[in-house]
Formats: sequence, C-alpha cells, structure tokens
Amino acid sequence: MRENKLADLSMLFSVNALELTNLIEGHYSLKNQFERSATSIGANIRESNYAQSKADFLSKLQIALKECYETEYWLELFVKAKITDEIKVKKLLHDCGELRRMLVSSVTTLKK
Repeated sequence: MRENKLADLSMLFSVNALELTNLIEGHYSLKNQFERSATSIGANIRESNYAQSKADFLSKLQIALKECYETEYWLELFVKAKITDEIKVKKLLHDCGELRRMLVSSVTTLKK
C-alpha cells in the first residue's frame, strides 16, 4: 500500500513541477534539467513495481531518491537565482521533501 501512496504523490509532484516550468520564462536548459529530474522520480518509482529482483527494486528506489535530491537543488536554485519566487516553489519543496523521506524510509527498510 505504501508504494501506491508513493506512486500517487510522485505523479502529482510531476504534474505540479511541469506547471511550474510553464510559468518560468526562458532558462530552457535549466527548466529541461528540472523537468527531467522531477519527472524521473515518479518514473523510477513506477518502474520499481516491475523490478526483476529485490536488488533491482532497491536500485530503482535509490535512483528515484537521487533524482529527488537533484530536484530539490533545482528548486532552490530557481529561488536563489530569482528565476521564480519562493511562494511558487514552497509547496513543491515540501512535497519533494515528503517524497524524499518516504524514499529514504523505503530504501532503509529494504536494506535491512
């Protein structure tokens, strides 16, 4: 059941991330990197559901976790570089943090 919550939250996060990029003028290469990392979180979570082994499942979740950290970086950069304001990024940062915590918990449990 936890994976479904994770999959649902990551899909919603991806949609919200894409909506943010629609609001940003220019900065095409930065937006592209952000879109790729933000949507990769959910893609890897979804792919983990069809993993070939426990090791493969763990690997997909670890990749999703790495993408989550990268996405947080881009969001913070957008604010610090004044590409967008903090109000537009605040909810995404919160949701990304929630995804990160869930992924860390899942990865830690799987490693035991």
